[in-house]
Amino acid sequence: MKKHIRPLALLVFSILAAAPLAAQTPPAAPTPGLLAAGATTAELQRRLIPRDQWTPFPRAGDRAAWEKADRRLLDGYIKYAEQNIGFKWPALPATLSLEFVRTGNRSHYEHVSFQRRATLAALLVAELAEDKGRFMDQIINGVWAICEESWWGVSAHLRERDGLMDVDDPFVDLFAATTSELLAWTDYFLGEKLDAVSPKIRARIHAEIARRILQPVMLPKNHRKHGWMTGTNNWNPWICSNWLASALLMEKDEAARAAHVAKVVETLDYFLTPYPRDGGCDEGPGYWNVAGGSLYDSLVLLNSATNGAFADLYKNEKIQNMLRYIARVQISDKTRYAINFADAAPRISSEGTLVWRFGRDIGDAGMAGFGRATADWRGPGAWRAHYARIFHDLFSRAEMEATPPAAPLYGEVWFPDLQVVAARETGGSDAGFYFAAKGGHNAESHNHNDIGNFIVYYDGQPVLIDIGQGTYTAKTFSKQRYELWNNNSDHHNVPQINGVPQRAGAGHKAREARFDRGAATFSADLAGAYPKEAGVKNWRRSVTLQRGRGVIVRDETDLTKTGGVIERLMTCHPASVTGANEVTIRGKNGAGAETPFIIKFTGAEADIEIEKMKLDEESDNNIRRNWGDSIYRISFKIAAPGARDVYTIEVTRGN
Repeated sequence: MKKHIRPLALLVFSILAAAPLAAQTPPAAPTPGLLAAGATTAELQRRLIPRDQWTPFPRAGDRAAWEKADRRLLDGYIKYAEQNIGFKWPALPATLSLEFVRTGNRSHYEHVSFQRRATLAALLVAELAEDKGRFMDQIINGVWAICEESWWGVSAHLRERDGLMDVDDPFVDLFAATTSELLAWTDYFLGEKLDAVSPKIRARIHAEIARRILQPVMLPKNHRKHGWMTGTNNWNPWICSNWLASALLMEKDEAARAAHVAKVVETLDYFLTPYPRDGGCDEGPGYWNVAGGSLYDSLVLLNSATNGAFADLYKNEKIQNMLRYIARVQISDKTRYAINFADAAPRISSEGTLVWRFGRDIGDAGMAGFGRATADWRGPGAWRAHYARIFHDLFSRAEMEATPPAAPLYGEVWFPDLQVVAARETGGSDAGFYFAAKGGHNAESHNHNDIGNFIVYYDGQPVLIDIGQGTYTAKTFSKQRYELWNNNSDHHNVPQINGVPQRAGAGHKAREARFDRGAATFSADLAGAYPKEAGVKNWRRSVTLQRGRGVIVRDETDLTKTGGVIERLMTCHPASVTGANEVTIRGKNGAGAETPFIIKFTGAEADIEIEKMKLDEESDNNIRRNWGDSIYRISFKIAAPGARDVYTIEVTRGN
């Protein structure tokens, strides 16, 4: 099978691209709207800095200001741009878009589309760094090539699902909005230079952004087309942040500009109002960057364009919790692992300067230190949901580097609404054992059927894992979603009961989920995650961190059928049977040295099966990149369980 290898920076785009949202009837407008309260169009028009006076960042001609931008970062962009000075702007033929409906592949189209945008962004920053004009022709080529595209989004998001865009019916998806913002910043920074070549270039940028983005989002009843406008997942704040930047930068009519801003804040309230108070992101940390992170992008833009009219929102407890989430789910800053429940990669690459800026804005030293510690996790060519982050990074570095780098690595974390918990041996350190576990329900955004799932790490290294996100294909957001093995419960650390796995749906949920901080114990009844035919009245699971020893899982069962139970465990290390009801995993410690971990099962005699997972499908590509070709499923099979049993799974370090 032919392998298509893509740069990691571009890979993130396809990781985050989800299925388009459609809504037939909009939910009731959130009342009162936290953002929109008092933000009428008239009030916003009074508050907004006029477009020709708003200077969020220095323009290209302000060389004194650009001399203060971070030199190391600028040099990195120049080097990246030099490597792409001969970029050919590869075509996006119809057949490439049609692959999604013909074969299910979305990656090939996305690779070309995202490579175009990453290259244009790097060329833009390099030109701003030098101001010599040597990148201008390629910037113009990139702008023109992108404006010539039939569709700024991706084939997987087409509403008609027929593989080709109806150019007479523009639809705003994630990447159309992101593209609009990139072109808007290009116009803002290089407007005079573009006009010096031809005024038609900027005229084309303005016309395309208006036709593809600014006009469609303001049409009446557009929720029927743009379900994200009343949605509660990342599409809402992600698109809003790009839409807001595009409107502020490109809309010349001040009344229309204010109307766009009013619509953005109204739309953001649909995302913010129902969001859980604990700030937990049910899409996982991989999506936080474009969920809570994009909400913050919008707040920064709103405050910049109104002289701080929205600054009080930084004091809001829910918003603070939403943005603190990313630090709370970090397992280790050294290995970069994080709690990767749902569609998430095991290692995250949060944008450190964004995290630092938020910590600064609310006076949270832990968040600021975490942002400083992770500031170099992304570099030139890295994907951005919001291109303004590049420029904040360039002009904030000097201030940020005065902050001591220190990830908080909280000792215990509990999201009572999300029902996700974590505990480690010692707060502030990744040394020793760490576990995370979840309750929740099986209709979460980017859901996996994983109620009761848990992961175990040691010294920041994985022992028992959540496989996380695969490569998105046509199956990923379809009725076939749970045919993908990494999404179903048979490949999570949860039991199969009487031959029946967990089912999807909001009705399949944990009961009585709670966390005892003193005992470092999470507990929940998992029975509700299974359908009636599983024959389970109660399955009370507890997961406890035994500091100084290991992690122990205890399952108390109450079954109406006793046809068989399988306790499943997933690991990324080779494993072998080393005794009765015992498996040894050949893992690693913090120094990378091979370290044995003993898995001891008690409560019944079990047949043990260890399978190496085959990673040969297109949907396995990300899994192979994240974990290597080394995924093993351990099954403790109890052929004749009792109606009421107590099983334990203990994880300890071997000698």
